[in-house]
Amino acid sequence: MQSRQITTAFNRLKKHMPEPTTELNYNSVFELLVAVILSAQATDISVNIATEKLYAIANTPKAIKNLGVDALKTYIKTIGLFNTKAVNVIKTCEILIDQHNSIVPQTREQLEALPGVGRKTANVILNTAFGQPTIAVDTHIFRVSNRTGIAPGKDVIEVEKNLLARVPDRFKLDAHHWLILHGRYTCTARKPKCETCILSDLCDSAFQTT
Repeated sequence: MQSRQITTAFNRLKKHMPEPTTELNYNSVFELLVAVILSAQATDISVNIATEKLYAIANTPKAIKNLGVDALKTYIKTIGLFNTKAVNVIKTCEILIDQHNSIVPQTREQLEALPGVGRKTANVILNTAFGQPTIAVDTHIFRVSNRTGIAPGKDVIEVEKNLLARVPDRFKLDAHHWLILHGRYTCTARKPKCETCILSDLCDSAFQTT
């Protein structure tokens, strides 16, 4: 896409989804952090089912730490990689308590120092919780960025850099959510809904994916 087409694309996405947000359920920054850690290679639906029961019992670093790894596993055992995730969440709680007064930090460096938190997770927290114009690139956003031509790249880092360079500033705060929701429900991996897509006339690959 050319720059003017990208602007048109995001104007349409904004009109279609005026207030996009994450589909993970949370009531605090800490709850969001845990949910995003759990969401790696898992659906938001499966995470929400697990955290609804977990957060009713424990929803602070101290409370989840006190549960311990084994008890935490019983709440998240339906989520992929739950053994590793349970260990990471407990370690993250310990670091938050010991180093951050139980408060989720607001810098990328501090977030990425937490077990189970990589660049993508840090970007989600910085954007969704703290209102920073970061763009986390997951499989949906990687696919949409390459398929449409909005920000093609060979890996997630390149796509992220290209998105930050090509998306107009006024759209950056919500770009992550617009693209992930578009990829989740319209520009799907196997059978994209080109016939109903609001970007099909701008897309580099419209009606070409079978």
